[in-house]
Amino acid sequence: MANNKKKEERRQSAQAATDFVDKPVTLKDRLGADTLAKLKLQAETMKQEEAMRQEAKRKEAELARQAEQKLKDNDFEYLLNNSSASGRKYN
Repeated sequence: MANNKKKEERRQSAQAATDFVDKPVTLKDRLGADTLAKLKLQAETMKQEEAMRQEAKRKEAELARQAEQKLKDNDFEYLLNNSSASGRKYN
């Protein structure tokens, strides 16, 4: 019985040593929970700021497109060049 216990203990200690080698320490393991929470909050804030910048850029492009279309609608030459040549729908 004592022999079996010693063998079991050796097997467990060998298993623990191989487990330690198989699993390297990661940054997440080394940092504290509060530091991880701060980093996650900072990442989320940066994502939100980027989304807001992209939305502002999209709105600006939309406004520029609308302004250009308004200028084209007031340009008689543009309207003549881009209108239908047939007047069937007016007859």
